[in-house]
Amino acid sequence: MATRTAVVGSQVGLHARPASVIAEAAADFDDEILLSVDGDEGIDASSVMLIMTLGAEKGTVVTVESENAEAVEKIAALIEADLDA
Repeated sequence: MATRTAVVGSQVGLHARPASVIAEAAADFDDEILLSVDGDEGIDASSVMLIMTLGAEKGTVVTVESENAEAVEKIAALIEADLDA
């Protein structure tokens, strides 16, 4: 399992727009991608609603996990980007 931590870069955190961008990217992969905060149980990264339940604000550390290392890197990069810019 590939794992990487990423620091939320969007000014509004992982709210509606950033969550939507991340969920769409995650849905492009066949492998399951999980996101978690503070060691909590991972949520499905292809669900906008579940991403928003993380409560991840700017600066929050999010763990990204998947069997697909490319997917982990793609989603981690999106989490770190300011998707509201």
